[in-house]
Amino acid sequence: MSRIGNKHIDIPQGVEVKVEGNCITTKGEKGTLSFNFNHDLGVEVKDNVIYVTRPSDDKNHRALHGTTRAVIHNMVVGVSSGFTKVLEINGVGYRAQMQGDTLVVSAGYSHTVPMKLPEGIKVVCPTPTEIQISGYDKQVVGEFAAEVRKIRKPEPYKGKGVLFVGEQIRRKSGKSAGAK
Repeated sequence: MSRIGNKHIDIPQGVEVKVEGNCITTKGEKGTLSFNFNHDLGVEVKDNVIYVTRPSDDKNHRALHGTTRAVIHNMVVGVSSGFTKVLEINGVGYRAQMQGDTLVVSAGYSHTVPMKLPEGIKVVCPTPTEIQISGYDKQVVGEFAAEVRKIRKPEPYKGKGVLFVGEQIRRKSGKSAGAK
């Protein structure tokens, strides 16, 4: 039994949802998103609530049921309130800044790393060691945050690098002075 797939999705005020065939489109103040779901599944909107149904308990249908519901829920939340990922930079001389529509990161290399912002993404650097990535598409926000983190992954000895706020880095001890 799919626990996620059986949950209904409440549509907040200001969000418009259309289902045409196997395509669902959500429109809100942040933007517009559309998703092509599997033609076997059923998606219907009744009284500002979205229901996702599956035709059988087949393994493939069960897998698609929860995933489709989660994607549609993320679309509704994204166009109404949006998503934000916050990264922090640790290390001497490591910093980030915005230059126009490009994020420029200095992370211990002999050069800076420029990153062009994808469409629908907004990046703010309130301090040189903090990056706030926000947008209405959860997948694009998460993917861009992962690309920024990939510039310099946090290392376990000193903890230097780019990491998500709240992320725990497993620390290792260095060489022991008395070890033989």
